[in-house]
Amino acid sequence: MGSLKAIFRHPDDLYPLIKLKMAMRHAEKQIPPEPHWAFCYTLLHKVSRSFALVIQQLDTDLRDAVCVFYLVLRALDTVEDDTSIHTEVKVPILETFHRHVYDREWHFSCGTKDYKVLMDQFHHVSTAFLELGRSYQEAIEDITRKMGAGMAKFICKEVETGDDYDEYCHYVAGLVGLGLSKLFHASGKEDLASDTLSNSMGLFLQKTNIIRDYLEDINEIPKSRMFWPREIWSKYVSKLEELKYEENSVKAVQCLNDMVTNALAHVDDCLKYMSALQDPAIFRFCAIPQIMAIGTLAMCYNNIQVFRGVVKMRRGLTAKVIARTKTMSDVYGAFYDFSCLLQSKVDNNDPNARKTKDRLESILKTCRDSGTLNERKSYIIRKEPTYNPMPIAVIFIILAILLAYLSATRSNYI
Repeated sequence: MGSLKAIFRHPDDLYPLIKLKMAMRHAEKQIPPEPHWAFCYTLLHKVSRSFALVIQQLDTDLRDAVCVFYLVLRALDTVEDDTSIHTEVKVPILETFHRHVYDREWHFSCGTKDYKVLMDQFHHVSTAFLELGRSYQEAIEDITRKMGAGMAKFICKEVETGDDYDEYCHYVAGLVGLGLSKLFHASGKEDLASDTLSNSMGLFLQKTNIIRDYLEDINEIPKSRMFWPREIWSKYVSKLEELKYEENSVKAVQCLNDMVTNALAHVDDCLKYMSALQDPAIFRFCAIPQIMAIGTLAMCYNNIQVFRGVVKMRRGLTAKVIARTKTMSDVYGAFYDFSCLLQSKVDNNDPNARKTKDRLESILKTCRDSGTLNERKSYIIRKEPTYNPMPIAVIFIILAILLAYLSATRSNYI
């Protein structure tokens, strides 16, 4: 639920944190009784609790399709991520993975922890897949085939240029955006979004993850995973792993800022995509991860800690995003606030300062032009609070009151 220290510094995080915790518990109790569906939703909660929470707000048929889609691609990604699998074994599996979703007997042992469980018992996912409507099956198979082929291509190819970077991100995430758009359309709840906008939704999330996960990827055993494009990092160091060394701190931060600026190019498309959504549950499903992405970029920008450990939004702020994202005005407000926060961190001496500011100003203009900023409630504290920390006794009193309140209003968690 977040550390007490964080709550002392941000006491208004407390209510959203409790609300989120209770919502997760409520969602975990909604596991279907059938063994294969129970497996799918249980695994979903284990590998991505916040994502599982948003998925379970979708209507039943679409919820099941998105759940299976996520697990199929997560399994595919587990094969790609496992650096212990030899290339001659990995590539054929990636290229034929789309066929295995029709085979209740297929499984392949790889990965670790919950991902190994997913791979060892993949027959549950296949069984669930075969119960989906045909239009859902076709969309999932098509995206899985294209993604597997793209992953196989980059097993044998490094990310050299900016175009390579966009192509790789298209295969592993842009296609997810296209697939989700197809599932939304197949449900009858949304018009079919353009491929360009759908692709940008995926690229923005993927590039954020690649930036945030630099240290984890570069330290991967037995082999480093390198997704930052050579065209960018070679301007600052001779080898990508050199960014993590303290003596290269200045160059590392400049390279990081270059990467963040690259990711910001997709924001306008993402805002256009979300503004066209009609179903409230689908809107929240799409909007919450996008806000988390711009928030994460704001935390990462100009921050050497990206090369020292994990940089992410505090859990209380995450809880606020989940609780407060209901309409497009909330999205514009969040993107405006986080873009302002990012803008305040731009150093004029940074090699990409001008480009970064231009892209941020484009985002800010889009948000201002929406005419909805006065409707938002800002939840970003740009300066440390000047009041004294809340006494621990008061924290626990409030905690007890809110727990009692939420226990009496279980149906209104989100």
